[in-house]
Amino acid sequence: MSLDPKLLSVLACPQDKGPLEYRESDNILVNPRLQVAYPIQDGIPVLLIDEAKPL
Repeated sequence: MSLDPKLLSVLACPQDKGPLEYRESDNILVNPRLQVAYPIQDGIPVLLIDEAKPL
């Protein structure tokens, strides 16, 4: 499942408010600065700090 590029352009990390990278093969959004990943469930990004997983 792919994310809409418009949606991706407005999403930001809830921790540092910076941009996120989409990894379609893993279905996650990644913050390379903090080395954390946020899941995407049923096409919806779960941008909760408590849901972030370390890379």
